Amino acid sequence: MTRPSLFCAALATLLLAGCASVTPPASTPAPDTGPPAPKPDAVVREAWISTGQPEDEIDSLAVWPTEQGGAWLIATAKSSNQLVVYDADSGQRLRTVGGPGEGPGQFKRPNGIAVWGDLVFVVERDNHRVQVLQLPDFTPRGVIGADTLKVPYGLWLQETAPDALELLVTDSFMADFRTGLLPPREQMDQRVRRFHVPLDEDGPVTGTDAGSFGDTSDAGMLRMVESIAGDPAHDRLLIADEDQRVGSTLRDYTLDGRFRGTSLPRFTGDAEGVALWDCDVDGGWWIAVDQTSPTLFRVYDRASLAPVGTFSGEVVAQTDGEVVYAAGTPRFPDGALFVQHDNRAVAAFDLRDIATALHLRGSCLP
Repeated sequence: MTRPSLFCAALATLLLAGCASVTPPASTPAPDTGPPAPKPDAVVREAWISTGQPEDEIDSLAVWPTEQGGAWLIATAKSSNQLVVYDADSGQRLRTVGGPGEGPGQFKRPNGIAVWGDLVFVVERDNHRVQVLQLPDFTPRGVIGADTLKVPYGLWLQETAPDALELLVTDSFMADFRTGLLPPREQMDQRVRRFHVPLDEDGPVTGTDAGSFGDTSDAGMLRMVESIAGDPAHDRLLIADEDQRVGSTLRDYTLDGRFRGTSLPRFTGDAEGVALWDCDVDGGWWIAVDQTSPTLFRVYDRASLAPVGTFSGEVVAQTDGEVVYAAGTPRFPDGALFVQHDNRAVAAFDLRDIATALHLRGSCLP
């Protein structure tokens, strides 16, 4: 979820073939400050890489299981202002949804995306809203936060009661986008906006603003916030802070928005996507994106956040969004990690290959 117009140099245009044998893109130098890029503990071959289309500027990903037993991988495309749907087992591009605009079913700089049941929630940075659509037809069902959100990026959903969700949306507004000047400290408690979302099978999907949170101390402040993911079993939110001026990392919050007092060690590149690989109440791991070339994926113990290993793909680089789909598909019976590749494509890793490479053991694995 990079901000190319603000803080990142433009990436060189590279042609990407639609297979894992493609030549890796040229590496991007590490930032002038911070630790050198570490070597991964393992290299895991991608199961597939989709055909690249640079004009899309793919960002974030979500998975929806189809009635036929397969799954769709749905990606936000920031520059083409649409959603792109792929077959999750093959990476074949199936269709696009929407186009530029402010009306229902249209998008303006879509970023974060999440699926809940047959609903897909899409954050639109430049429409300042979360749009909700009904699957499989992507029928518009409603808009949330249009009168509250300023510069939204990421989102996370959890069920709070039968037919009721809580929606958390990161809001990375600035005092001056040209210089990266942060808002006044007293406004930094508005970095994550909370909405209560009742679910009505037939009516429009709406959300009630339930306040915001963000620590205002130097240690816990969310300066440039994008990705967010939660683990209700351990009362945890991991929130990516991309500000390299103080060190990009994941900050550890409780579900009610309280900073726990610790953050993960500083990443080499930007801390981007973060996803929970869970399979029971306690077992599993966090997988976090360190945006380097090739992308470094950092894996942590679910409960303790202790690091358990790192891996890279053979090709995947400069990753923004990712999603773990542990339910399984015909090609990935024990699940897959789907990731964005270099702003132009998506890729898949078999979770069994990751587990084998990092010697992971637990109830998530056969």
